[in-house]
Amino acid sequence: MKQTILTSAVLASLSLLVACGSDSDDDDLQPQMTRFSLAVSDAPVNEAKVVMLCFSEIELTGNGVGNQSFTVGDDDAAAEANDECRDAQGTIIPNTRGVDLLLLDGAKSEALLTDADIEAGNYGQLRLEIAPGSYVELEDGMREPLQVPSNELKLGSLTLVEGGNANYTLEFDLRKALINPPGQNAYLMKPTGLRLVNNTEVGHLTGQVAEGVLINNNCAVAPSDASVPVAAVYLYQGADRPLDELADNGGDNTYQPYASTNVYFDGVSEYHYSIGFIQADNYTVALSCDVDDNPEAADDIGFLQAKNVVVSPTATPVEVDFMD
Repeated sequence: MKQTILTSAVLASLSLLVACGSDSDDDDLQPQMTRFSLAVSDAPVNEAKVVMLCFSEIELTGNGVGNQSFTVGDDDAAAEANDECRDAQGTIIPNTRGVDLLLLDGAKSEALLTDADIEAGNYGQLRLEIAPGSYVELEDGMREPLQVPSNELKLGSLTLVEGGNANYTLEFDLRKALINPPGQNAYLMKPTGLRLVNNTEVGHLTGQVAEGVLINNNCAVAPSDASVPVAAVYLYQGADRPLDELADNGGDNTYQPYASTNVYFDGVSEYHYSIGFIQADNYTVALSCDVDDNPEAADDIGFLQAKNVVVSPTATPVEVDFMD
């Protein structure tokens, strides 16, 4: 197989964000083959300043041709290994790439697999093997282990077309996926907060919130620590969703969030948010001053206002501002 390496796409956006299309000549691609690329991206979470996830292998299964596996640091198409993932003694874990998901907000991504030549067809599952050494570093500097059930992220089916270039991103919505179970000295990555998307079918959202809107609704403003969120933005599929029917992450109202993110102060005068890798569609964007959202429970989240947006499949983000 002909394989090439794409270096880090960040981390400046587990996407595991945009996976870059191949610039290589496709004339030498054999019949019944396709090129597959995978990157990871993230939506931020409160209280953590690092969310380090250690990837070791990417595997496609279920096409009648045997498992298609690519090991970090060994296969040309897979990402290079780095020294971020270490065991309890501080020894580097080989064939791992540690990715700080918090550096991949909005449309940013980091590639895990680039231009891998594989058999075209229908694959029943995409699996990402997660190595030991993953952790969450809190704002106070404490580190807690980050665990993934069975040490694998198991994603849905893929259909890869013969002769094509398939570029996918795995988006980690950490406000849904990252939890700290009571009584455990570890964080858990839940698969319910993950979205695997085809990069040709997604767009991106960005926007600002006026300081006056925040002040008038008793939101926090101008924090001395710019990593502290002042508000939150939620995205719901469909237009004109009523505020009183919108659920938070873990809530039980009519409309569940497709994605959510925080609003941050830029340290000068503006407040920004961004959500990346959104399936092209019509959406409702809602603003809240309540930044504490437990994905395991229905929280009392108050929504201030909402706006409609059409997300198109383009690399240029659509902008939705809350200015009055």
